[in-house]
Amino acid sequence: MPSQPSPPPVLDRLDPLEAPAFDRRRAWTVTALIVTFTVVNFADKSVLGLAAGPIMRELDISHGTYGLISSSYSVLFSLSGLLVGFFSSRISSRVLLFVMCLVWGVAQLPVLIVAAVPALVVGRVLLGAAEGPATPMSMHALYKWFPAGRRGLPSALQISGAALGTLVAAPLVTWLITSFGWRSAFAALAVVSVTWSAVWWFLGHDGPYDRTQQRSADAARAEPEARGRVPYRRLLLCGTVIGSVASAFGAQWAMTLSQAWLPSYLQTEMAMSPGTAASTLSTVSGLSFLLLLALSPAVDRLTRRGVSSRWSTGVPQGVAVLCAGTAMALIPLAGPGAGRIALIAIAFGAHSIAFPLHYMTAAAVAPGAQRGALFGIVAATGTLPALLAPSLTGRFLDSAASSGAGYARSFALASAVMIVCGLVAVLLIRPARDAARLAAFRQAEPSGAGTSGPGKPLAQ
Repeated sequence: MPSQPSPPPVLDRLDPLEAPAFDRRRAWTVTALIVTFTVVNFADKSVLGLAAGPIMRELDISHGTYGLISSSYSVLFSLSGLLVGFFSSRISSRVLLFVMCLVWGVAQLPVLIVAAVPALVVGRVLLGAAEGPATPMSMHALYKWFPAGRRGLPSALQISGAALGTLVAAPLVTWLITSFGWRSAFAALAVVSVTWSAVWWFLGHDGPYDRTQQRSADAARAEPEARGRVPYRRLLLCGTVIGSVASAFGAQWAMTLSQAWLPSYLQTEMAMSPGTAASTLSTVSGLSFLLLLALSPAVDRLTRRGVSSRWSTGVPQGVAVLCAGTAMALIPLAGPGAGRIALIAIAFGAHSIAFPLHYMTAAAVAPGAQRGALFGIVAATGTLPALLAPSLTGRFLDSAASSGAGYARSFALASAVMIVCGLVAVLLIRPARDAARLAAFRQAEPSGAGTSGPGKPLAQ
């Protein structure tokens, strides 16, 4: 029989004698809270798109202005994700998530005080700054409760919160908007965000699977980790990280379009009522949710069969983005009806598995002490479409001969971006190879070569 391939090096796996006992009850309690956190996150960011029609009519704003308002969410999104990622090893995940969700609630208030474009912009900028670190830091917090071999299912559940956020929140938020006005949706989400923060403060704690919290500060100064750090330049230029960023970039472009413009597209171009549009969005999210639930057992099955991490986690995320991009290109060509809805579901739902997988492949090559910072960097670069896609779509709509032609241009651009990103991911993501190369580099480096000062990474 052919020998099974050796497992890839996992740079943040603890030695057997150091590994703490797995606390199943607390780990899954934290998982449930973090999934809820993700649901609230996506409900908060989606409310503007769901209320786009009433807001544009009441405030008499153009598609371009609405696109700029939507893009303002991303002005500080990537920067805050990057900065918080670098401080994640020094600040408790309990504190980080508590503060973030509390600020989400505050960010809904300006437009309730003054219903005007500046208030919308202020609220969206503040919300984006607080939500920028949300996904990487909640994933980082989740990883602290699970050993390396048990992270597949909780990772998929954490990302599935995005699908649940649309699946559950879209009908509820739409009902609030149509029954009580669009302001009621903002007020309700402010209350929900503050409530989650209070619950998390009492039940959320940092888990034991975090190397940076396994050693005292004095020990860390006296003895650099045997596994050391990798210079960020080398880490960021490895193919797996570049491919993971590309995968996230392509998937995020589709997700941003779905949150900012898909509700409006369904109502204006497909003549759906707000309720029917919300049901269609829930159908798309249902597809994402099913794919995410199937992801973990599929990856585990491939791993047990000896399939390399490239084929079990790298190629699938690239192929998912490729398929979604191809469907995106076909949407304007399909006639109205079930065929177009099916293409919309694939274009805006099939990419979803790229989100947990790109974190898994990035984590496979990162030392534990640098995982939070790497997650922040990957998220900051991978979420840049949130700054570009909404405003570009608004410009297309204002400059095109018809709204249908404007949406067609937007979908064509999205398709091109997603297909290129999917190809890059398929070609470059090779976790086992890159983890081995980085491990060999660290062994070759003299003690402390990857740091500047006690426990601090080199500025590279």
